[in-house]
Amino acid sequence: MIHNIFDQAPEDKLFPVCEELNIGVIARVPLDEGSLGGKMTLQTKFPEGDWRAMYFGPKNLPPTIERVEKLKTVVPAGLTLPQMALRYILSFPAVSTIIVGMRKPEHVRQNIVAGDAGGLDADLLSTLKKHRWDRKPEPWAD
Repeated sequence: MIHNIFDQAPEDKLFPVCEELNIGVIARVPLDEGSLGGKMTLQTKFPEGDWRAMYFGPKNLPPTIERVEKLKTVVPAGLTLPQMALRYILSFPAVSTIIVGMRKPEHVRQNIVAGDAGGLDADLLSTLKKHRWDRKPEPWAD
C-alpha cells in the first residue's frame, strides 16, 4: 500500500489491524513518486512519456514543493530527506518491507544505511505527523 510522510492514512486503522492479525505490510511510494527525494523544484520537468509529468502537473507540483521545503527544515543532522522518509516508514511495526525505486548505485547505498538504522525517535515521529497530507483525488493533468 502507499505509505509515506505525506500519506499517513494507513496508520489510522489498517496498521493496527495488521499488527493484531500478524499481517505484514509492504509499503510502496515511500518517496511520494520522487518528491521526498528532495531534488524537485518548481522548474522540474519530466521527459516526454513519463507519467510524473501529469502527476506533478500545475495543480500538484507547487503544493508538493512547498510541503517538501517545510520538511527539509526538520531533517536531523546526519540524515538526508530520503533517509528520513524511509526511516519514518520503518518506524511502524506493521511494515515488513519497503519498495523504493533506486536509479543510481548511491541510492542503493543510502537506502541500505536507512534500512539498517531502523525507525525514528518518538520526538521526530511526532513532528512528522504534522506533515500529513490527505490529498483529494483529482485529475492532476487538468
